[in-house]
Amino acid sequence: MKGFNFEKNLAHQMQAVNSTIAVFEGLELLKAEGLYKNHINPTIDKFLPFAKYVDNIKKIQHDNQIDETPKKDSNIIDIMMETGTGKTYTYTKTIFELNKHFGIFKFIVVVPTLSIKAGTINFLKSESAKQHFNEQYGKKIELHIVSSQKSGKNQRASMPSAVKNFVDASRHEKSKIQVLLINAGMINSESMTKQYDKRLFDKYAAAFAAISAVQAFMIIDEPHKFVQSNKTWANIKQMNPQFILRYGATFPEKEEKTRNALTKKLEKRRVKDYRNLVYTLTAVDSFNKNLVKGITAHITEFEEGKNALVRLVGTDGKLASFELVTNNNKKNIRLARKESLEQVHSEMTDLVIEKLNKTTVVLSNGLELKRGDKLNPYAYAQTLQEEMLRKVVQQHFKIECELLTRAVKIKPITLFFIDNIAEYRNKNGYFKLKLEQFIKAEVEELLKTKQPDFYRSFLEKTLTDISQTHAGYFSKDNTGKDDKIEQEIKEILHDKQAMLDLNNTRRFVFSKWTLREGWDNPNVFQICKLRSSGSEISKLQEVGRGLRLPVNEYGNRVKNEEFQLHYFVDFTENDFVGKLVKEINDKSGAISIEEKHEKLTDEMIKKICETYPITEDILLKLLDDKNLINRSNEFKENGLEYIKEEYKLIFEGVNSNKVRNATNKKKTVSINKGKYKDLKALWEKLNEKVILEYKFENEEAFQQLFTDFLKEEEPNFVEAGIKTTTSKFGVIDKKMTAQAEISLLDNDIKPIVTMKYSDFLQDLANALYINMNTVHQAIIASGIDINSYLNTSTIRIMKQRFNDFLMHNAIDKFSIAYQKVSNSIHPTKLTDKKGNVLEDIAASDIGVLFSDEKVNDKCLFEDLYYDSELEKENIKANLKEVVVFTKIPKNSIKIPVAGGRSYSPDFAYVVEFENGEKELHFIVIETKNVVGDGSLRKEELQKIRHAEQFFKGEVKITFRKQFSNN
Repeated sequence: MKGFNFEKNLAHQMQAVNSTIAVFEGLELLKAEGLYKNHINPTIDKFLPFAKYVDNIKKIQHDNQIDETPKKDSNIIDIMMETGTGKTYTYTKTIFELNKHFGIFKFIVVVPTLSIKAGTINFLKSESAKQHFNEQYGKKIELHIVSSQKSGKNQRASMPSAVKNFVDASRHEKSKIQVLLINAGMINSESMTKQYDKRLFDKYAAAFAAISAVQAFMIIDEPHKFVQSNKTWANIKQMNPQFILRYGATFPEKEEKTRNALTKKLEKRRVKDYRNLVYTLTAVDSFNKNLVKGITAHITEFEEGKNALVRLVGTDGKLASFELVTNNNKKNIRLARKESLEQVHSEMTDLVIEKLNKTTVVLSNGLELKRGDKLNPYAYAQTLQEEMLRKVVQQHFKIECELLTRAVKIKPITLFFIDNIAEYRNKNGYFKLKLEQFIKAEVEELLKTKQPDFYRSFLEKTLTDISQTHAGYFSKDNTGKDDKIEQEIKEILHDKQAMLDLNNTRRFVFSKWTLREGWDNPNVFQICKLRSSGSEISKLQEVGRGLRLPVNEYGNRVKNEEFQLHYFVDFTENDFVGKLVKEINDKSGAISIEEKHEKLTDEMIKKICETYPITEDILLKLLDDKNLINRSNEFKENGLEYIKEEYKLIFEGVNSNKVRNATNKKKTVSINKGKYKDLKALWEKLNEKVILEYKFENEEAFQQLFTDFLKEEEPNFVEAGIKTTTSKFGVIDKKMTAQAEISLLDNDIKPIVTMKYSDFLQDLANALYINMNTVHQAIIASGIDINSYLNTSTIRIMKQRFNDFLMHNAIDKFSIAYQKVSNSIHPTKLTDKKGNVLEDIAASDIGVLFSDEKVNDKCLFEDLYYDSELEKENIKANLKEVVVFTKIPKNSIKIPVAGGRSYSPDFAYVVEFENGEKELHFIVIETKNVVGDGSLRKEELQKIRHAEQFFKGEVKITFRKQFSNN
């Protein structure tokens, strides 16, 4: 693998970039002046034009459905993106866009830890990233890394070279954007505040002062690590950034007062302290939209361990008192520093008190205990660890066998977290010996069966040197000189491509919780906690190392498939799934429709009143009149079901198939295998892999189409410009008033042109994927006065409207065709990779509501899952001509539509006629559970016409509108 291939226009990343850029549109841009003007960023004035900054933020928040109030005096812009969705890529693209649109060429990237710093360096310095952004913008980032510096005894101290080079860099280096990377430790170091003899700009003797002079834009990664009341934030302010863009999955919190819906009393709660939040991609969004892997938790049970407990009674700074409880028998033991907890329980071998004071005891595995904290000794039992290790290796080869026998291969990685380095690093270490024993057994077993040539060769190579299949990284490794270990560390930390190379048999990585924030590998498919992490970090943070979607052997991200991250924990975390689901929903402000809610909560009431035209008082009276809640707002019979049906839009929690427990049977719906054979031909036609082809005789024909578009749409291209309104102040009826005067002779908006025509032309051609000369000739032929529209807003509007134009005019003004790109159809939502029908699929793919009513025997699914009462009636209907009927599982079919969109049918039927012939048939029902008729939107009609083209007479398409009264 030469490198990762980054995708240019992923929707969730582009929305974040565009939302950020839109904050600054139309604001006054002031060029730097003075002797050192070429070293200083232009300044964006957030106060001019008046209120434009706030208006921009309000509009973005409205468009992105964000319920926040703009903070007009704050220069902080917040972008919330969940772990694994490409935060670093997004803010890097934003850097290039800010440079392109506003000429900003100096940026500071602030990260909290050294591990995140290392990850950022790897990304920004990678050849893949350099090439990717250079192709789009014709520029590269020059990275200046602030690191600790050592000076000799007689060597005079000087300002950090990274700071000096960053400040000294000139805008005349047109092909470069200057980025200063600094971590929290260096921000608080003396080297940043110290006065040096040599001054920058002949004026600034301290690093912070010199940086503040260049008017940099600042990006902060992981903002929750930078609380605004601490020293680090005070030092950040010394750098005097123009604007601060904060990117994170988590943000600082503040205390807020809220009124309880039931008691009407004011209550305190913790809320996120956002400052001008303009984009959110929540955990629920990232899981439900398949932007990250789903999670399957494997919990190793150990019955004997459930009856034992070790509790820290207290510590006086010299001795720690522990209490062991086994089957209600108690025993007390006191231990000093460096003494082993094996004295407390025989299973707690190698666990030693590292240090202690009067409040805290720190163990050798990093675990910090406070008075009353508890441990389960059997979580440290070798028999338990061995069983987990065996299961993980077994599961790894199951995943590997599937992914490495594909036509385009994906190499999976497994990550282990341990707390005893010796058990892995020593020649006869327990973990190392057992791991290699289990690997050997699995490989030999696989070689007994028929395998494709590549995978057989890969397995045989594995057996020649099993020690090469695993590697480790631990913080103490940095002090060693072992060449083999150094190679392992380089591969793990700095060379993901090497680890994913198909010639490399390395698959297993060991660490002692060092690989957390700032490290990830997209092809981590398994994480196993063989020992406690040593701290109560969030569950979402724990799984974060493996959430990214995988890349294939060519470095391309694999999407439009559902992948699972398998997470292994022991019995002490049997509530892992519940905690993770709750955290995902809580962080996203979501309410899960699958959870059994006991009462109507304040959060539900708030969401209902925000989403539907109803007040709190009317809602509560309505539910009370229907006898669905009691005086404490607890649900009575059918109360929750009523809320789920009538106010379904408030439920947006993470789908149950995205985070699940491997040991629990998930909610599934059984497939009627006898009926699948009648649907097989239709289903396989639906699942053909195709591309949409636009058919034009030549480039001139396409140019004429684009010219027609420009002529038709010109009135909708809004000019960005300035208009002056004059107001006169005066006293009327003893009140000061202001009256605006508008002249009929001077009412034109004066256009602002923010781009040269050549730049506008190139950017428009790139955005529309059209030859630049074709765009130029079409503009001339259309007769548009393009000089009035030379700004980025026009490009965005034209892209959106041209996509609409293509969809609405396909078939009538130009023809389309669907070309098969692969003979591979299976696996699908209903079949395995061999084409065999599955026993069942996730119920959430069919519907969020369930009824135990019997379905008719013509239905493909044997259980009644549905999304609305009207849809339920459709499923129950027994149509005599229908041989088989099914709802199409969610996200399983996407027929390409002109303009870059897709169409997903809802229902499929096979109809049998009187002569006994069967016809593949779609009846696409647009189900609206409201009373009344209405016309079908033009967009929906066009999608149906595309579907007809897709099937080309093989399948008949019929459309029916359906409202609640028919």
